[in-house]
Amino acid sequence: MSRRTEMLGSTIQKELALVILRELSDPRLVGLPSITRVKVSPDLSIADVYVTIMGTDGQQSAALNALKHSAGMMRTKLTKVLSLRQAPYLKFHIDEGLKREIAVLDLLRKVREEDAERMAANGEPLVQPDDDNREEKAE
Repeated sequence: MSRRTEMLGSTIQKELALVILRELSDPRLVGLPSITRVKVSPDLSIADVYVTIMGTDGQQSAALNALKHSAGMMRTKLTKVLSLRQAPYLKFHIDEGLKREIAVLDLLRKVREEDAERMAANGEPLVQPDDDNREEKAE
């Protein structure tokens, strides 16, 4: 991405967050949606807006539909705020990256617990991750 598209994406992210917080009153927006990132196409015609929404899958899809439904109004407000003749079309997506990060962290936690159980069953001393650093600092 070029510097211009990055800066435009950052500005769009901030402005959309304000619009969603202050001006959207759709009952389908149960949890407050968080805009995690905005990717603007090189020709500045499309902005892919990635959001995370707390709630069940049904609540998330309802909130995503509410955002898609109000995309035109948000685009109009962006046109007034941005110094562009035409604001990019807004495409909203659920950010799956956060779900993957949580899944990886859960797997790492399970592996750590299984290792601790195995070491306790074998009678081996449990080594904490910070124990190695403390020994180095003591020397």
